[in-house]
Amino acid sequence: MTCDELRDMHELYSLGLLEREEKGEIDAHLVRGCDTCRKNLKDALAVNAILMSFSPDLAPPARVKRRLLASLGVKRAGWGWLGALAAACMLVLALWLGAEERRRASELADARHSLIEISVQRDRLQQAIGFLNDPETRPVSFGKGQPAPPRGTVLVNPRSGVLLIASNLPPLAAGRIYEMWVIPKGGTPRPAGLFHSDAAGTALHILSGPLDIGTLGVVAVTVEPESGSSAPTTTPVIAAPVAGL
Repeated sequence: MTCDELRDMHELYSLGLLEREEKGEIDAHLVRGCDTCRKNLKDALAVNAILMSFSPDLAPPARVKRRLLASLGVKRAGWGWLGALAAACMLVLALWLGAEERRRASELADARHSLIEISVQRDRLQQAIGFLNDPETRPVSFGKGQPAPPRGTVLVNPRSGVLLIASNLPPLAAGRIYEMWVIPKGGTPRPAGLFHSDAAGTALHILSGPLDIGTLGVVAVTVEPESGSSAPTTTPVIAAPVAGL
């Protein structure tokens, strides 16, 4: 039989559905190295592979496919590797998109945190400027004349409260925090807020609200547990007498 006569049989051949005589004719052409039949069979295999991808139940026996692909010098994984490559690419893309999304979320969270910090610092600086410019504010310095204690100024205002500006504060151990106290003359210390110092040991802390300066005796700072204390538990690192201002 000629190549033209065999043309319509290649798809059936690739599926192993030809009768022995017709199959023998195609085998003979392939053994002789017939380029036309080899090309037609490759095309038939490609068409069948596409059809089988949509109809898995119609797949030919594995032994037939292996034998045909071997006879044509085609690697059996010729189509499988394309699927594997596509799957790998999709996996890499999904991982990259996930990592990119996490990176952007982290950057946005950092930006929000920075904006909040800047806003808090700005508000505190505006309050501090308000204290300094108010003619009713009375300042008291502390820490002068000692070897290496915390130094700074306490500013009290009957309408605005207390402003503490400190430097040279010692670094805190983990789980510890500074706590300010307002201590009335002959009275019990009252908590006046928690704060941290920066890496250089400086801090700015404000207790906002009206204050009876006439009864105020001392503004003090102690080191307390991170959650704060209802009464001082350590020796004050700052004790600024403000009585008589």
